[in-house]
Amino acid sequence: MLNPSTYYHIYNHANGDDNLFREAKNYPFFLSKYHLHIDPVAETIAWCLMPNHFHLLVRIKDEVDLKRDFPKFRTLENLNPEEKEIQLSYLLSKQFANLFSSYTQSFNKVYQRRGSLFLKNFRRKEIDNQNYLFQLILYIHLNPIKHGFTHQLSDWEWSTFQSFRTLQVPLSNELFGTAENYEKTHEEKRQHFQEYNSIESQILIS
Repeated sequence: MLNPSTYYHIYNHANGDDNLFREAKNYPFFLSKYHLHIDPVAETIAWCLMPNHFHLLVRIKDEVDLKRDFPKFRTLENLNPEEKEIQLSYLLSKQFANLFSSYTQSFNKVYQRRGSLFLKNFRRKEIDNQNYLFQLILYIHLNPIKHGFTHQLSDWEWSTFQSFRTLQVPLSNELFGTAENYEKTHEEKRQHFQEYNSIESQILIS
């Protein structure tokens, strides 16, 4: 289920041994598709794209904003609360499915391939407390180091590590305090990789 006014960790992996992003140009193309499909229904808090998988932290918009930005929401107005909740969750999930389908169609055309590019069912986990939110942001930003795609956070272009402080000022201040502490917290986790690995168990990533 996806519900309004709720934070979620969304993640998915390439199907089999393929990569989601074969060339540098694939990353901004995916982001353009992402904004087209997801911006109407969610605020994106943090993200990281890697060659064969990605992680997103989003907050689904509240019902007032969904009614304004997501025209399909208006079709649910005459449903009873239980039916509305079920149908809205379906429509929200469908936006992500449409993103993956649209990107796959373009990707397959360019690289002359067939079949699914992403694993069939994308994973989603509700974030229900502030500590979970804090740990998840660290986990997402440090993921390229975990998987050996880079050794320094600042070297990985396809994440919100560099922009989070300026794009999410209230949340960043609430979770990390100063800009100095934001940098320090990430660096400490990078240096003490055992601690970083413990984040994975805390947020129940499979």
